[in-house]
Amino acid sequence: MTETTQMRTPPPGEGAASRSPEYRLAVRALSGLREDLFNDAFAYRPLPRMATDGPLIRHLPARVRPRAARIPYAVVGALALLCFFGGSTTGGVSDGLLSLLAGLLCAVPVLATMVRPVGAFWLSMAATPVLAVVGGEWGDWPWGPGAFMCHVSVLAIVAIRTRPRTAAWMWALTALYGFLSEALFGGPYAGNSAPLLVLTAIVLLLISVWHIRRDARQQVTAEQTVTAHERSRRTLLEERTTIARELHDVVAHHMSVVAIQAEAAPYRVANPPEELERAFATIRENAVAALTELRRVLGVVRAEDYEAPDAPQPTLADLDTLLANVREAGLAVDKAVTGAVRELPPGVELSAYRIVQEALSNSLRHAPGATARVEVSYVLGGLGLRVVNTAIPPNTLVKPSPGAGHGVTGMRERVSMLNGEMTAGPTDDGGYEVAVFLPVVAQTEGDA
Repeated sequence: MTETTQMRTPPPGEGAASRSPEYRLAVRALSGLREDLFNDAFAYRPLPRMATDGPLIRHLPARVRPRAARIPYAVVGALALLCFFGGSTTGGVSDGLLSLLAGLLCAVPVLATMVRPVGAFWLSMAATPVLAVVGGEWGDWPWGPGAFMCHVSVLAIVAIRTRPRTAAWMWALTALYGFLSEALFGGPYAGNSAPLLVLTAIVLLLISVWHIRRDARQQVTAEQTVTAHERSRRTLLEERTTIARELHDVVAHHMSVVAIQAEAAPYRVANPPEELERAFATIRENAVAALTELRRVLGVVRAEDYEAPDAPQPTLADLDTLLANVREAGLAVDKAVTGAVRELPPGVELSAYRIVQEALSNSLRHAPGATARVEVSYVLGGLGLRVVNTAIPPNTLVKPSPGAGHGVTGMRERVSMLNGEMTAGPTDDGGYEVAVFLPVVAQTEGDA
């Protein structure tokens, strides 16, 4: 009997997946090195200007801020000039052309960080052995004075412009170059890679901490923005729900009147036609169906802890009671009514009362000790409201209470529901004013 052994070819990717965790970690590390320092190493990435709304620049005069935005370019230029002098005045450089060449080799990588940051790192690495040969100062191996200054500046600038992982790779390659240079070509000369590595490690660590702190601040700011947006939406929905609950009684009352009148109308006419009786019956059925659907809608928007009010909804006739309660709470307020007082639609009356109530509540919370005035204007085509309070007296002992702005949101929702207009904001004397116009469609004799 012959035994046959079959060899199975693993599918692509299965062999890599079965490798050890160390192998996969090394592969990911090399992939990160290739992505950070080799892929598009000389890509054009211009240095952006400094933001003019920063904590320091915002305090400068407006005409100086555009110039202050170019501070990063000035800093890089100053570092490049410093490196140029450091390279050109090296003790081993005596010839004028060699001195100029050494200065340029130190300055060009620093200037390159403004347009090609990763490429500037490779330029600095390539310039280091050339500077050692040109300078001829083998006592400082492998980093001459100019190369030392140039490489520290390049590492710092590139680390600021990239991310902490890129800074770590640059430091690792710098350490590898320094140790190999000292081991292979150092000879009797003392190497200075250790001081450079310690200095750059501290600098890169501080920059990395700055990166992490900035990213964390940006993330917190983004989360706070989303939270504020969601809170605003929730507040808006709560205000709309409250308005829907309050207006339920008003709408239900009108629909009940329609149903009752449609049922009683045929009995008010002697021998009514059959078509008229069917029409009134249809009206009553539709009114009852609308009432049923209205109760269902209210059940959807009603909160679990909501309790239907026992008393009828307030109207503008109840303003005097409201003002009396506000005066007892400590706010001096007076009322002025202009125009011919008339009965308005219940929805307008309720919304007007709630707007005045909320505006006076805001005055109590945010302007303790101030005085307020309520103006109600019955004008052609609508109702005007104006609630204004004075500034907080300087000698008051009560501190204003902070608010989230929900009251203004509720007022705006009520005005928007009635297709009205509203303005709210501080006055010239330091007070606050709420002005509202609620349109009212005039009813004709037939409508009445």
